[in-house]
Amino acid sequence: MKLHEEIGGRLRDFIEAQVMFFVATAPSGADGHVNVSPKGMTGSFVVLDAHRVAYLDYHGSGAETIAHLRDNGRITIMFCAFQGPPNIVRLYGRGTFVAVDDPACADLLALFPDPPDLHGLRAVITVDVHRISDSCGYAVPLMAYEGDRDLLVRAHSRRTGADLVEYRATRNAASIDGLPTFS
Repeated sequence: MKLHEEIGGRLRDFIEAQVMFFVATAPSGADGHVNVSPKGMTGSFVVLDAHRVAYLDYHGSGAETIAHLRDNGRITIMFCAFQGPPNIVRLYGRGTFVAVDDPACADLLALFPDPPDLHGLRAVITVDVHRISDSCGYAVPLMAYEGDRDLLVRAHSRRTGADLVEYRATRNAASIDGLPTFS
């Protein structure tokens, strides 16, 4: 494992080339569930500067990341090379979120040069990165990327804005440990 001072050069190139990443968060204390979520869709992740990144958070079956960020802010993002030379990059930091219905969300969306369809967007997650590491990734399998799935966007395109507000209130109101997500 190697530690890096900043996200730049080959690390930035590697991160920006990945079509999938994983997000890990956990609630405070000894109890509660650690959550790991796969993320993807071309254009949904952006390196903002040497110590700050952001990604688009879409409605899903749960809202663990947002609940955990509200609780303690801790987050780790991991990228794996499924093609080319083996590599794993981890970004450790403090995250925050801005809900899609917050006027500040528009400013954050402007930072994404080519975001995918934003229908079904729940929030923008930003991370202030304080530790950057990479490691070998020798055990990560080689896999071929066939393309983005459009199921999430299609599913949410059938919902109105009011439907998505209801979705957040009924399906994303709390984490599996009972932590609140949206106020």
